[in-house]
Amino acid sequence: MGLQLLHPGRDAVAVDWAGKRTQMVLMDLMPRGIWSPSVLKVMKRVPRHEFVPKHIRKLAYADRPLPIGEGQTISQPYVVAWMSQLLEIKKGMKVLEIGTGSGYQAAVLADLGARTFSLEIRPNLAREVKTRLHKLGYRVQVRQGDGYYGWEKHAPFDRIIITAAANHVPPPLMKQLKPGGKLILPLGNYRYYQNMTLIEKGKNGKTHSSQHGQVRFVPMVGEAQN
Repeated sequence: MGLQLLHPGRDAVAVDWAGKRTQMVLMDLMPRGIWSPSVLKVMKRVPRHEFVPKHIRKLAYADRPLPIGEGQTISQPYVVAWMSQLLEIKKGMKVLEIGTGSGYQAAVLADLGARTFSLEIRPNLAREVKTRLHKLGYRVQVRQGDGYYGWEKHAPFDRIIITAAANHVPPPLMKQLKPGGKLILPLGNYRYYQNMTLIEKGKNGKTHSSQHGQVRFVPMVGEAQN
């Protein structure tokens, strides 16, 4: 998607969205350690402006989270790229996302070649994102439900990504992670900063976790709060 009109009408301004994506990659992602060729290519392709409300579309390629309604946000591009890079997505992998939100992260996963499944607990957001992803041509299976319990019907998963803060790793998700798989989440109290935590599950079922810096996400709701 290239040039589009922003604020159609007499004072319409043509916006070079593709150019803004390229600038985002060059100025905000690569200097901060995003090096994966596949991730960089996808971040240049996926139209983030289609995933943010129209009244703030001009901010779509700023490296910052933006509100999408119902107290939720679309993650900043750097964090989306960073989590995707840490997961080392390969074409054909089955990936479960917890917290669809705007659908931007799901679109990135799908564009990376993953068979993407995504759970969104908020009914309105789930309905909206299904329509949006379908309209944009992304093959993502979205279901409304509490991500704490995962999606057992499609388990096991090669990768699981949780896009909301949780103070523990939901046991059902660890069970649905394939041996040799990876799970990433912002782990910690949502009132403060969380640690970006990557959990790797060995072939023998044992797990190893590593921390990759501090982040701040909206809280995972539902059973995760109990």
